[in-house]
Amino acid sequence: MKTYQNNMELNNESILKALEYVIEPDLKKDIVSLGLVSDIRVEGNTVSFKVKSSNPAMHSRKRLEEACVHQVRRFLGDDVGVLVDVEALPSNAERPQEQRTFLPNIKKFIAVASGKGGVGKSTICANLAAGLAKRGYKVGLVDADIYGPSMPLMFDVTSQKPRVEGTDEQSKMNPVENYGVKMLSIGFFAEANQAIVWRGPMASKALNQMFTDVNWGELDYMLIDLPPGTGDVHLSIVQQVPLDGAVIVSTPQNIALADARKGIGMFKLDNINVPVLGIVENMSWFTPAELPENKYYIFGKDGAKNLAEELNTNVLGQIPLVQSIRESGDVGRPAVLQNDTPQSKAFDEMVDNVLKAL
Repeated sequence: MKTYQNNMELNNESILKALEYVIEPDLKKDIVSLGLVSDIRVEGNTVSFKVKSSNPAMHSRKRLEEACVHQVRRFLGDDVGVLVDVEALPSNAERPQEQRTFLPNIKKFIAVASGKGGVGKSTICANLAAGLAKRGYKVGLVDADIYGPSMPLMFDVTSQKPRVEGTDEQSKMNPVENYGVKMLSIGFFAEANQAIVWRGPMASKALNQMFTDVNWGELDYMLIDLPPGTGDVHLSIVQQVPLDGAVIVSTPQNIALADARKGIGMFKLDNINVPVLGIVENMSWFTPAELPENKYYIFGKDGAKNLAEELNTNVLGQIPLVQSIRESGDVGRPAVLQNDTPQSKAFDEMVDNVLKAL
């Protein structure tokens, strides 16, 4: 093997050593540690390799190519031939965390969705967030249910407002926090009796700001409470946010399961392709206080379990119909925080199952 400038041999190791000095402009780290270099080949006095770029624009890719050529020749000699093939990285939603430009300090994004309203989706999302925080994880929550935001009430922060820091051009909001969960909701910016009547583009713009114009810091999990059904907001989220999985919430009766099936189908579409972590069955049964051993299946039995088996996905939890769950939501303290109660145990089991599914 021929020895070149700085007493380095022309091989894969020396080429990678030289490329460690090339910084990806958008990601602010060197292209080697980011895993952007591949297919290195050495043929005589010529080296070739592929590099992925975060910016698909031609001028940006050209600058990255020039930086690679410069550093290879700087370390290995001006007479080395360098062939660089610069390719664009896939969308943020398809990149690993270290290669993302969209909120790279957040490790995992989880969407909580339902095919129809009234099945307790926001209750499940609030308890999942609080349950993760109870385990010591750093948790954020975006209330993307634009037309029916409920997280400020469920976390007892209706009187609070996000604080804005920084100059006008670089100002960002600080999320509101309670029970270890950082959150942002359109409910913080509307009066209690004010109806939010927005067309799709307005809702999508507001959602974008709740992600990008906020000091979220480093988080282990970001939960997103989606509106019921399928529509513009859902498409905006999956196109923008690198979702690691979706949790589907349903009640056991057939009409709710039919809509849950549609929700699962949306995430499995080729142009969306988000892993479905499983189904949470809410209001699974009712146990009266005076008959603690009895279970009454008011909305049907094992509906979500049967649907999960049919669609080859997981049952993440079966949450009983308990008055205190509703009361906990109304007073702003998620039921998962009530230790050693049947409902808290059901939510804790759900949290464990979501972590396993991830």
